[in-house]
Amino acid sequence: MDREEFAERTQRLKERLYRTAYLYLGNEADALEAVDEAVYLALRSLRKLREENFFETWLTRILLNECHRELRRRSRVSPSEILPESAGPDAYDHLPLKEAVERLPEPLRAVVILRYFTGYTQVETAAALEIPQGTVATRQRRALELLRLDLGEEGTR
Repeated sequence: MDREEFAERTQRLKERLYRTAYLYLGNEADALEAVDEAVYLALRSLRKLREENFFETWLTRILLNECHRELRRRSRVSPSEILPESAGPDAYDHLPLKEAVERLPEPLRAVVILRYFTGYTQVETAAALEIPQGTVATRQRRALELLRLDLGEEGTR
């Protein structure tokens, strides 16, 4: 893959990458910075990409690593909770849902964000998180159970 094809494919993914970063980090500036850094790192290590068919999941994995790096940095810099900005993806702006998703354990939260708010399939989610597809299904099921309980909908199955 040459730089021109890299730029074209990255451009097509920019909205999906931003949405993923925003849902992880909770604010626009950090999300944009994470996407920029992930694209830069991907371009620098483009020759390490073995299968061009896996470009999207490879780039998403780099982005997730960058988001986790930023979250670790935040926890060292300020232990107080960082409040998210008000702008963001529509489906995630419903405050009780947003708070409930943020309270999920990280492995479950990652699956929910990728599956429901970013639009990844189970296969894509498994590839991006580097876990088996069955694990994605299990984590998804568990996360939905916890969200139902947290939002007070345990009796509405």
